[in-house]
Amino acid sequence: MKYRFYIFILLCLGCARNPYASTNKIYKQQSNEFAKVIKTYPVKDSLNTVAFVGTTNFNLRKPNFVIIHHTAQNSCEQTLKTFTLSRTQVSAHYVICKDGTIHHMLNDYLRAWHAGVSKWGNDADVNSSSIGIELDNNGYESFTADQIKSLLRLLAALKKQYNIPQANFIGHADVAPTRKNDPNVNFPWKKLAENGYGYWYDDTTNIVLPSSFNDILALRIIGYSVKDTTAAITAFKRHWLQDTLAGGLDTSQEKVLYQVMKKYE
Repeated sequence: MKYRFYIFILLCLGCARNPYASTNKIYKQQSNEFAKVIKTYPVKDSLNTVAFVGTTNFNLRKPNFVIIHHTAQNSCEQTLKTFTLSRTQVSAHYVICKDGTIHHMLNDYLRAWHAGVSKWGNDADVNSSSIGIELDNNGYESFTADQIKSLLRLLAALKKQYNIPQANFIGHADVAPTRKNDPNVNFPWKKLAENGYGYWYDDTTNIVLPSSFNDILALRIIGYSVKDTTAAITAFKRHWLQDTLAGGLDTSQEKVLYQVMKKYE
């Protein structure tokens, strides 16, 4: 009886050290099930293929975009819990806490549920082509220096590992402008661009807009869905101008749009 009590105490201590032991176990089980599916030879299908012949030329599908979010919650712990409850149906590959701690929550080759209904350029299934990174932030705060330092370190690794183009580091609001506003206007997109993650614009003082310049076409060239032009303009202003005021673009803002567009052409 005494030994059983000690074993119980040790087990409890183990739980205290890792509060996500049970969800980690579920992750491992589900990953193993996916592995079984990949290894299984396909059965005869509706196309009536004669036989399966395994090619020798393949690899895992790699991510091509990085989508940056703020959590819109009040703590890193709250977000980790949200992403480990099945009923929430949301997740991300990485969560970065205010102190800079990086939590890796899903293998980069697997599809997280972070972008939802979204579109960028011709890609209408952003979840399938991207890595989602969530920064602990309630949506109104500035991002901490430790967070940004960790984010830059993570982005460097991801860019190198998967050869992600500089243009393909964008925000959740960029791919879902009618629904989302993250990361908020305090996010340092210029600093990221200076380090090679996303684009920024140069001095616009001497820019002369061509008479044929069309702001909606420019937004489309960058990647925005222009189904709702007001939402697309708002998302652009949030990202490149740190401006959340409603309305269209004045001439100085159009010059910024023109410069950004030229980088995406």
